[in-house]
Amino acid sequence: MRDDNPSYQTSVLTWLLGAIVAGFLLQVVLSSPLIGGDLTHQLALTASGLSKWRLWTLLTYNFVEELPYVLILIGNLFGLYFLGRELLPMLGSRKFLGLYFGSIILSGLTWWLVHWKFGGMLYGATAGVEALLVVFACFFPNQRMDFLLFFVFPVSVKPKHLALGLLGVNLFGLLFFEIPRAARSADIGVATSAHLGGMLAGWIYFRYFHNLRWSFFSRGAEVELPRWMKRGTKAGAPALSEVVNVGRHGNLRAELDRILDKINSHGFGSLTPDEKRVLDEAKDLLSRR
Repeated sequence: MRDDNPSYQTSVLTWLLGAIVAGFLLQVVLSSPLIGGDLTHQLALTASGLSKWRLWTLLTYNFVEELPYVLILIGNLFGLYFLGRELLPMLGSRKFLGLYFGSIILSGLTWWLVHWKFGGMLYGATAGVEALLVVFACFFPNQRMDFLLFFVFPVSVKPKHLALGLLGVNLFGLLFFEIPRAARSADIGVATSAHLGGMLAGWIYFRYFHNLRWSFFSRGAEVELPRWMKRGTKAGAPALSEVVNVGRHGNLRAELDRILDKINSHGFGSLTPDEKRVLDEAKDLLSRR
């Protein structure tokens, strides 16, 4: 099905991981006593800052972290890498970035609704990672996950159980720790309200947006078939662009290449029902040549 192999392009997941690491390193450098910078307060989300229309902080808080807790940053990077590696081939770059940054914005607004009166500061990428976890659990609720708890203890769990457990922990933390401590103007610790906003964003995406046509920046009707496929199409047989929902998949050749790359990397069992349907319809069309 392939004419040629496209040149390798860095994935959006790699760019996202690099941006988070770069933001943290810049934060460390500018916060040193020799420089005396204040990047954290410029990029972190604060209740007073959002009230003053510092809207960029709804995105930039994702790229800074509380400096003493480097392990949180490392955990977020690992979670983003492993979840993103599974979801990116299924969603595509545009949907993946829309999901991630949409969850960051919604989690920031959720946190602000809790803290607009009490104040506080929000930073970190945990909410975005938890949004990806919810989407992964919706796609693969019973797939076994093996990981090391605290990098020491081996643990096996199903994604649906992990997501439900995190939901319960975040709800408990919001009601019995975050809200009472914020009301006393004390250090709130973990921002469970933001985590709940991220999980809500993941569920909303899977429930209402995943199957929509994301064609804001593409014109799906323009599809050029290879010459050998044009010559092989019989009179009266539908063209491949008519069989496949082009508006949904964008460029047809790119979609077929993406599916074949996914099979090569993760096996045929990793394909979604929609991707299998595309391959089946393409195979049926070619068999009629």
